[in-house]
Amino acid sequence: MNSILHIYRSSVGKKIIMSLTGLFLCSFLVIHVSGNTLLFKDDGGKAFEQYSEFMSTNGIIRTIEILLVAGLLFHIIDGVVLWLRNKRSRGGKYEMYKVSDNATLPSRITFVTGSIIFIFLVVHIKTFVYVGRFVDVKPSMYELVVEAFSDPIYVLFYLVALVLLAYHLHHGFQSAFQTLGLRHKKLDFLLNAIAVIFWLIIPIGFATMPIYFLLFYR
Repeated sequence: MNSILHIYRSSVGKKIIMSLTGLFLCSFLVIHVSGNTLLFKDDGGKAFEQYSEFMSTNGIIRTIEILLVAGLLFHIIDGVVLWLRNKRSRGGKYEMYKVSDNATLPSRITFVTGSIIFIFLVVHIKTFVYVGRFVDVKPSMYELVVEAFSDPIYVLFYLVALVLLAYHLHHGFQSAFQTLGLRHKKLDFLLNAIAVIFWLIIPIGFATMPIYFLLFYR
């Protein structure tokens, strides 16, 4: 037990946890965006309502939700700790050091993008999960979606968060495999192709939903 705690407390251990939890959260994005495509079905939201009801009442799904929350918390806490350690290890200002020569843009702003995405998640959960499950008079999830995505300010906030999520995933997805020692030159093409799905295609998939309800839904 002590050896496990020692590994976890080390920077390497925290990076491994960051990588594993990050990949776990990526799997949730696939499920989430896939289920949300039911919003486009021309049935007045019935299919999406059935999907939402299943996701909120199925025991297995609810257990996975708890694991997702735990994974998210570990990801956030480890990210903050690693950022603080890196900042402390630099020991101050580097006048001759150009960060742009040593890191990609996504890697340089990972902490910033992660922080803003966290704020978005809080707002998003409050808008949909909290209202959809815990208020006395529960509107349908489809009605919540229509109402939220009819607000240009919320849609703009949503789209900005998706752009930042894309930046975050662009760096995080591939660096997770690097940390876990799973990068190999022969597999780089495949890994890069899979990465595109997460940092480009999935955010675009999410973005089509608020754009559709704001501009085309009647």
